[in-house]
Amino acid sequence: MNKLALTLSALVLATAAAGAAQARVIPDDKDIPRQLSFGGACRNCDLSGKKLVNARFQGADFGGATLIRADMRGASFIGSNFQAAHLSDSDLRGAEMMGTNFSFADFSGAELDGVEAAAAIFQKANLTRASFKGAEMPAANFAFANLNNASFRGAEMPHAQLTKVTAVGTDFRQAELEGANLISGRFDGASFRGADLSRAHLTRATFAGADFRGADLENAYLGGADLSRAKGLTQDQVDEACSDHGTKLPRGLVPRVCKGHRLIIVQKAPRTPPVAPAPPVSPRPPRN
Repeated sequence: MNKLALTLSALVLATAAAGAAQARVIPDDKDIPRQLSFGGACRNCDLSGKKLVNARFQGADFGGATLIRADMRGASFIGSNFQAAHLSDSDLRGAEMMGTNFSFADFSGAELDGVEAAAAIFQKANLTRASFKGAEMPAANFAFANLNNASFRGAEMPHAQLTKVTAVGTDFRQAELEGANLISGRFDGASFRGADLSRAHLTRATFAGADFRGADLENAYLGGADLSRAKGLTQDQVDEACSDHGTKLPRGLVPRVCKGHRLIIVQKAPRTPPVAPAPPVSPRPPRN
């Protein structure tokens, strides 16, 4: 039996012994040590409803695993694989998700308030009704994800990739989206009240009924964006942004066309790091 299997066996026994009497710990509790560490493979395993508070997943492979309604508050996910994992209604408040792959995962109804997820991958994930309030997610990748009715209120998401997402009724109030890519996304009925969209790219995205009251659009690019039915958009905001002849604005607003604007998209990092250079050859000893 490998190390991961032994750890999982111990987890099941501990859970059975503790049962419902085990106390629920709030995310801010600093006295709870990390109890579980996973570094192996557990593909398609079922840990639904398990208590994994402060668990550490480092270099672990949980692709396709089922963790529905699992308690993973304060858990640490470092460089791990959770592709197509089932995490609906799970509690991940205060978790760390650095460089972990959650593409195609199901987070519907999950609680992720205050997570730290720099460069985490949520491509094509299901995040409907998920809560990311106050989360720190610089450069996180949500391309093609379903964000319907999710909440990112107050989240820090500079340079996030939101290309071709579906974000109907999504809450981005007070979110920091500086330099983010919202290209070709659907944001109908979303709220950007007080959000920072400076230098963001809204190219070809749709915003029917979206609320932009108090949003910062300084140097944002609105080329081809459909804002014709957006709410709360003012001429001052439009004047701070760059539009083109394809930009659609609410009646009465005049676009500021910027000539020579170039769209720059950051390329993905290579999957494998470059080969390290060979060490220098040692000098020959002097001849006698």
